[in-house]
Amino acid sequence: MNRRRFLAALAAWPLPVRAQRAADLAPRNLRITDVQITVTNPSRGALGNYVLVKIVTNQDGLHGWGDATCSGSELGVAKFLEEHLRPALLGRNPMRIEELWQTLFFLPYYRSGSVHMSAISGIDMALWDIKGKVAGLPVYELLGGKVREKMLTYTNASGRDFRQVEENVRRLIEKGYRVIKVQVSAPGMEGGYAVPPSERQRAATAKAHEAGRPPSEIWEPGSYVRTVPKLFEHLRKTVGDEIELLHDVHERVTPSQAVVLAKALEPYRLFYLEDPLRPEHLDTFRIIRQQSSTPLAMGEVFTGPWEGLSLISERLIDYVRHDLAHCGGITTGKKMATMCEPHGILTAWHGPGNISPISHMANAHVSLSVPNFGIQEYAVSWSDAVREVFSAMPVYRGGHLEIHDQAGLGIEVHEAAAKKYPYLRRLRPEIRREDGTPWPY
Repeated sequence: MNRRRFLAALAAWPLPVRAQRAADLAPRNLRITDVQITVTNPSRGALGNYVLVKIVTNQDGLHGWGDATCSGSELGVAKFLEEHLRPALLGRNPMRIEELWQTLFFLPYYRSGSVHMSAISGIDMALWDIKGKVAGLPVYELLGGKVREKMLTYTNASGRDFRQVEENVRRLIEKGYRVIKVQVSAPGMEGGYAVPPSERQRAATAKAHEAGRPPSEIWEPGSYVRTVPKLFEHLRKTVGDEIELLHDVHERVTPSQAVVLAKALEPYRLFYLEDPLRPEHLDTFRIIRQQSSTPLAMGEVFTGPWEGLSLISERLIDYVRHDLAHCGGITTGKKMATMCEPHGILTAWHGPGNISPISHMANAHVSLSVPNFGIQEYAVSWSDAVREVFSAMPVYRGGHLEIHDQAGLGIEVHEAAAKKYPYLRRLRPEIRREDGTPWPY
């Protein structure tokens, strides 16, 4: 129930009942009565399992929705929520977001990590949704209000070869995109991050999924590092200098290879080079920074507000890319943006298709409200089934994203529809070198 409907209903009650009811449902008297977890896969895809959190209160109709999706660990997050965090929330005041965040973070003692922080993220989003509904305001108003009316965005253009990437870039330019992420297959590779797999790789992946096993992909970073600068040379010659281009390494190279790649890409003026190194190698960002002027972005694999602090304090990156579904939700996102502001670092929250529209709405509310916004990833194409489950998502218009003005996060889940699309076991791929050595993600 939103604030206007609640006040209208309250006015119809007899005065003594009205006074008691108003006291019971004042923000200080609100209580969490249930935490319900739904795992749904409306896209029926390899990375489409969403872990949704619904926090129910003692006010009729007042609830909040959050997204605790963690691709590859969905059922672990769901069980962690149900068995370990839900009991700590029952009977608590949902308005006390910071207190509950801190309580849930320290509760397991062996804290942090993707499962724990994804669970906290889902709860945090749902609590902000409730707070916005109680106030009758969009969440961005509670974060300080809008700093902008719309958000610069980008999506992906990929291909098996340069020509295919170019064609997809041109299609996106026609749709109004001003910033585009480009990825291409490396010679001799059957697959790769964010590129179309070969037919042989596609068949092998489907077979592994049917058997309930993780697919396997072969990756050789040397071939990749030699190929990517040639892709950008081709695109600058064919689509020109006006369109902004960026690229995601996805942590698949060594530190020395990352330096070579960043330096080789300098002539092509990237918007940024994303995730050039694994989080275990953050100290070597200093080497890249010392030798290259290519803008850098990092953060989607961080699982809390304390990871990667040296990148911020030493100004080793230009964009921070936390995933609000994994790092602690809206509360962490706002804190990270505030921390980055005096260092001149901009936000670029992770926005892939393997987090639900709830997270994308959370991204938008934070992005609209922080002064040091850079860009908002929105690399998704929602299926009809996803739109059946979720009432809203950010709207793309002419290179930007917008959201409607509704209380809370502005999104509801049609629970009956969600139940039509149960969990689908789709494990993430194993990445290996040609000799069989396990390689980073």
